[in-house]
Amino acid sequence: MIMSELYGSLVFDDRVMSRRLPKETYKELKRCCANDLPLSLDVANIIANEMKEWAVERGVTHFTHWFQPMTGITAEKHDSFITPTKSGGVIMELSGKELIKGEPDASSFPSGGLRSTFEARGYTAWDPTSFAFIKDGILCIPTAFCSYNGDALDKKTPLLRSMEAVNRQGLRLLKLFGRKTERLNATVGSEQEYFLVDTATFEKRKDLFYTGRTLFGARPPKGQELDDHYFGAIKPKVVKYMKELDEELWKLGILAKTKHNEVAPAQHEFAPIFTTVNVASDQNQLTMEIMKKVAAKHGMTCILHEKPFDGVNGSGKHNNWSLSTNFGHNLFEPGRSPEDNAQFLLILAAVIAAVDEHQDLLRISVSSAANDHRLGANEAPPAIISMYLGDELTGILQAIADGRTYSRRANCEVKLGVHVLPKFAMDSSDRNRTSPFAFTGNKFEFRMPGSAQSIAGVNMVLNTIMAEQLGKFADELENADDLKAGITAIIKRVMTEHGRIIFNGNNYSAEWVEEAKKRGLLNLASTIDALPYLTSEKNIALFESQNVLTKRELISREEIYIENYCRLLNIEAMTMLDMATMEILPAVLEYKGALVKTAKNSIAVGINAETEIETANTLAELLNAARQQIAELKAAVDKAHSIGIHIECGRCYRDEVLAAMNNLRHTCDKLELQTAKNFWPFPNYGDLLFSVH
Repeated sequence: MIMSELYGSLVFDDRVMSRRLPKETYKELKRCCANDLPLSLDVANIIANEMKEWAVERGVTHFTHWFQPMTGITAEKHDSFITPTKSGGVIMELSGKELIKGEPDASSFPSGGLRSTFEARGYTAWDPTSFAFIKDGILCIPTAFCSYNGDALDKKTPLLRSMEAVNRQGLRLLKLFGRKTERLNATVGSEQEYFLVDTATFEKRKDLFYTGRTLFGARPPKGQELDDHYFGAIKPKVVKYMKELDEELWKLGILAKTKHNEVAPAQHEFAPIFTTVNVASDQNQLTMEIMKKVAAKHGMTCILHEKPFDGVNGSGKHNNWSLSTNFGHNLFEPGRSPEDNAQFLLILAAVIAAVDEHQDLLRISVSSAANDHRLGANEAPPAIISMYLGDELTGILQAIADGRTYSRRANCEVKLGVHVLPKFAMDSSDRNRTSPFAFTGNKFEFRMPGSAQSIAGVNMVLNTIMAEQLGKFADELENADDLKAGITAIIKRVMTEHGRIIFNGNNYSAEWVEEAKKRGLLNLASTIDALPYLTSEKNIALFESQNVLTKRELISREEIYIENYCRLLNIEAMTMLDMATMEILPAVLEYKGALVKTAKNSIAVGINAETEIETANTLAELLNAARQQIAELKAAVDKAHSIGIHIECGRCYRDEVLAAMNNLRHTCDKLELQTAKNFWPFPNYGDLLFSVH
């Protein structure tokens, strides 16, 4: 199949709708999508029928409202098109009512107290701006998910609300510059890192199977020290996998663009082309699912955990975010005219203020027990939020704030209305891969999200904090006597009050930690440090003022995140105890017994057995230590269980359970290095990282 036929072949997209829908119906759908208006039932009925006919032509018999509950993954309930007729037969039917609204059970999804077990009713509502698609022979209709009372129970509803917020406030500001636009959209391109390992090897590891990461494992003789895997020649088996992955994604209208080997052995990266943020979020969820399915077909397992292997780089998801009008104007492009310069610098000032005022929310948006292992590990940005602009942009903004000449590129007075900005398409500055939030020419790259995360929450926060700042600036400038003087005053104020968030140096350095502390920046090292900030008065006021989340919804999310943190670490601790007691200790005892037997036999015939005896003694000491550490881990887990799931329980897991787990791992990894490989009960790091040939 040629590319033009392959791409989007499983998507009921704009091309299909413009061809199949009546002209007036298509125009009404586009009008409603552009202006966030509801569809009439008559229009919905026509669209639903054509959608069903298109799907049936492709062998589809069932449909589902495809949604994203607070589990962070997707959910679906399949219903057939079959409808009985009066004559006793059946017809294939999808009504407008079924298209627009569904009713899955809401009681078994995480709700953080918004729903009781007996309150089962929940609703899914069609998101017509994200196209329906066919997956595994099922027509999938992207939807939002809410409770009977209208509370958001999913990741998508707040994201859609945040999109409306940034559109509403952004249009106010653009109007001051004479911009005629109908809509402002957040657009995202989300790079996805992942590992591929042999499935047969993967399935022999309980830790990988249950938790997604290795809880034990001594470092192999070779890891990523030589930097020979990064951008290296891709192994033939992986090439075949990537080729099929591209094709499956293209069928679903996902613009798979870039693929390459990443830094760690067995690690790779995929990147799509930018699209509107709600579509990008849907597509990233689809991408992660399809990556796993395609890998299974090739005898491999795709690992999306943020830190599956100790001692080598973990995996992230770089969120490339920008704001663009429906006419294709990117607000983060400096532009070619003085007016564009003024607008660009004002938008940039809004980003600076937003990131500084809401460091806590940005940290929370990427928080998870899994991502805590990766952040700050000299392979990803640290937990301290800062932003990188490069020396040139920073210098220009500071010169405006100081009212002085900026002369790095040319001796010109930096006043709004004078075109001095560099053309960033020509790379005016280097990239800073250590920065959490870096300007990269026409977008900001937020490098902190974890590889398994939904990007909906990250971008909901970015949109909301940006909407707040754009609204504040619009309030000020709509009443200003002189627009340029008002913009200058805002930039000066932002650089004075929020310039501390700009850091263009090495975020990995110990010096930066001290410098950040002096600047008063937050250092929320762990998820459990960050989560209590979610429901602060400041953040409740922010989300409610922008109509993105209510206080009830925020409290529920804090509860869900704390519960998820505790339960994930509990699963890890219980898996560790299982592996240590049921696999590692018996295996090492067997090997020690074999050594003792060999030593006895050697001594009996006059052969020196010093090596066997010394090794057996070392193993005995380590076994005693491991047995004690198992008891300590059990005690720590029991203590956490006794507290009940709330913030104090999370702190117990962070401070005591994780510490006990690290101690047990340290001892067991020493045991691995002292135990013959044929006795060790599961594949080691070398087996895993170099399993795909």
